[in-house]
Amino acid sequence: LQRSQQLKRSAWLAPAPCRLSSGLPMNIGVLFVPQQEAWVVERMGKFHRILEPGLNFLIPLLDRIRYVQSLKEIVINVPEQSAVTLDNVTLQIDGVLYLRVMDPYKASYGVEDPEYAVTQLAQTTMRSELGKLSLDRVFRERESLNANIVDAINQASDYWGIRCLRYEIKDIHVPPRVKESMQMQVEAERRKRAMVLESEGTRESAINVAEGQKQAQILASEAEKAEQINKAAGEANAVLVKARAKAEAIQLLAAALGQQHGSAAASLSVAEQYVSAFSKLAKDSNTLLLPANAGDVTSMVAQALGIYSTLTKPQAVKTQEEAPAACEDLQPSPMEVLKAEESSSS
Repeated sequence: LQRSQQLKRSAWLAPAPCRLSSGLPMNIGVLFVPQQEAWVVERMGKFHRILEPGLNFLIPLLDRIRYVQSLKEIVINVPEQSAVTLDNVTLQIDGVLYLRVMDPYKASYGVEDPEYAVTQLAQTTMRSELGKLSLDRVFRERESLNANIVDAINQASDYWGIRCLRYEIKDIHVPPRVKESMQMQVEAERRKRAMVLESEGTRESAINVAEGQKQAQILASEAEKAEQINKAAGEANAVLVKARAKAEAIQLLAAALGQQHGSAAASLSVAEQYVSAFSKLAKDSNTLLLPANAGDVTSMVAQALGIYSTLTKPQAVKTQEEAPAACEDLQPSPMEVLKAEESSSS
């Protein structure tokens, strides 16, 4: 009987489990609960209530503060552990876990040690999630891996009154031989990228050069075409201008010859041209064909005026019954008149 009483007394006086607190506060009737803390009170060994921050009153000896729960965010380091990936590579990985107590009652009575339980759950979940991924995907899908671990922890820790806010992987240690292989793979991939980029640059350069030559040839042909068109248009305009000028000159000459003393002016012009042509003889060649009276300027001028008067003499017109073609055959041509004049002069 004494032994049982001592056991009861020791159980009553034994310190209650407390997390994040150096000791449980004593019940003196009037208590002040700090902010962001929840004190779980038991009355005669049974859950009574949870004290809110601020002033609270309890009955001494009957009420006892059993648990003190912190409502702040808790940071837990997950120890380093080994995990095997999908392609049978053993990794050493650790992390950090961020928790918060959402329900002080469940955190006190739902599990004996919530932090230890969540830590073990995080380790097992990390191993199972890593087993679903290959080594390359572990580094690429780090964020999705953290999110999957958080979801798995929250599904189990909901009954413990704890919520996992986030999980972060700190370090991933790869075996040395695997690390060397990864370095060789990275170097090979970079050399491949460099060769591909260099070949693409060479191709783009060749394409640009060919395109430039093509554009240059097109522009040169267009320029040559435009030059030929402009040259042809200029020559055509020049021919038209010369023709118009010649026509106007002929019209002016005809008008001048029709006036009084026009024949004398024509004789003077012919004589000047003859003298100018005679002065240029034997300058370009030593072989000359001269008429017998080359020095007789008067006879040459008279001959030229005779040809001019013969060409300008009005021709007789046949009767209306004759055909126009017969009339054209009877009219002497300028060449025939010239031949006739030359034969008469000779």
